[in-house]
Formats: sequence, C-alpha cells, structure tokens
Amino acid sequence: MKTVLLGSSSLRSTRIAYGCWRLAGARNPREVTPDHEARGIRAALAAFEAGYTLFDHADIYGGGRAESIFGQALRQAPGVRDRIAIATKCGIRFSGDPQPASPHRYDFSASHIVRSCEQSLRRLGIEFIDLYQLHRPDYLMDPAEVADAFDQLRRTGKAREFGVSNFTPSQVAALQKACPMRLVSNQVEISLRRLDCLEDGTLDQCLLDRMTPLAWSPLAGGRLLADSNAAPPAASRPAGESLGVAIADIALSHQVSPAVIAIAWLLQHPAGIIPIVGSVQPERILDAVRADTLELGREAWYRLLLAARGTDLP
Repeated sequence: MKTVLLGSSSLRSTRIAYGCWRLAGARNPREVTPDHEARGIRAALAAFEAGYTLFDHADIYGGGRAESIFGQALRQAPGVRDRIAIATKCGIRFSGDPQPASPHRYDFSASHIVRSCEQSLRRLGIEFIDLYQLHRPDYLMDPAEVADAFDQLRRTGKAREFGVSNFTPSQVAALQKACPMRLVSNQVEISLRRLDCLEDGTLDQCLLDRMTPLAWSPLAGGRLLADSNAAPPAASRPAGESLGVAIADIALSHQVSPAVIAIAWLLQHPAGIIPIVGSVQPERILDAVRADTLELGREAWYRLLLAARGTDLP
C-alpha cells in the first residue's frame, strides 16, 4: 500500500489502518477465552502480512486485553515493530473504576493520561507509542493540564505524537492553542452512513491545520455490507436509488467487494482520510487493501454521496 504522513509529523502510515478493537473478541476481559486470543493473534499477523503499518488501539478495548494480544502477536513477528506505527487512546473510564461507586466518565486529568499511557506500554510490550490520542472529549478538560501531560510523555520518550478522537473543531482548537506540539490526528466516525464530518467543519479543519482524519467504523459496523448484499435485482428496483444499490453496482463494475468501494470512497477525499479496518477475518483484512489502488472518479463518488444522503444536493 502507498503511505502518507500523519498530519504534520514525520510518522508515515499506509492509507488504510488496521483497527484492533475486535482482537480480544469480547468487551469484558473476563470473557476473553484462549480461542479469542488465538483468533486475535492470527488477525494481527494477517494484517502484518497484508502490509498495514498503522495499528489503532485504545486502553478500553477488551478491557486492555486487545493491547496484550497485539503484544503477543508482535513477539511472534520479529522485526515488525520497526516498520509499523502503533496508536492507542485513553480517557474513558467505566463505572466501577477504581471504586464500586465510581461512575462512567471521561478523564483527561494529567495523572490519568500519564498512567494510562504507561499501562498501555506494558500491555503492548513496547518502549514508546507512536500516536497517543484522547478518546472522547472530557467535559472537564483543562487544555493546559492536557498539554502538560502530553509534554511529559514526549520528554520521557513514552509517546512520539499526539492526537484526539471524536473532537469537534472548537474542542480541537482549544486544545491546540495550549499544546506545544502539533496535534496530528482526529479520529472520528466517517462512512457513507455517517456524513456529519463533511458538513460540520471537521474535515475542513483537518485540511486547514494539516491534521489527518482517521475514520472509525468506515463500513458502519457492517451495515454498508448488509445494504449492498440486500440490493434487489435491477428489474425489481423501486424508483430512486438506494445506497445498497449504488454500492453493489459500482462494486460490480470494478469487480471488487462492496467493502472496497466504501473504503475507496473515503480515500478519495482531499483531507487524506485513513479508514480503520477492524475485521478479524484474514480474507477481509486482505481484501480491504484493494481500495488503495482503486480510483472511483468524481461521478461515482457523488453517486454514492447522493444515495447516502437520500436527497438531492442544494
């Protein structure tokens, strides 16, 4: 796959990233079985083999088990760490952490950011995190306190670059003003079923400030595939084009899977969107790579947009 720089940093990434949230196979770490671990390791190894070089994590994925499983995969693939970038996120704390009465909340306190980074490093079995991101906006975020935590992690060599996730443009601007380093990414939900970022200023800000948008759930949790698989034959289609029909037709014309079309649609945006593929099925991990070389063209791109909107453009 072709590679691009992440934001204004020197970090390079393939144009499609691999998302590790499913590696543990369960949200509750107590429910992760040896079979789940083995499947997760196979998926990570398949992503290494397919050529992905950016791997997305969060401290809450599988209660930390996804990071541990990825660390096991790294130990089984000597030399891979030197050619990949590892991203992870912090800031979400579930109820019961650390006390039974503690509520579900977001926590951007400096102590939590630094402690979470150190715990992720131990689980992953690595010396530094390439891209460290805040997971969801904390309503009590003090930009200066976050900036101090980021600066401490950078000075101690525990994290190289920093970004955010699910932030609005104004939240990014407030944090960036306090940070001594450039924020290089905003990880947000973008897909043909989630078009908000096209109109709420998120992608505009990424273009303006040279931030890389990382697209989580680029296939809308599999719903886009269900849409296309359920597309009716041409002879029985109702008036008007559904998104499933558009995806299925364009996929057929390019002789690729619907998933490849949905990913290629994101890749065409000039903001440099990096879709995060999260399947644990090796064949789907490899199939998604085909989007890297597929050019949809402007007319096909807008055909998909119109079908996704369900209404004409203004």
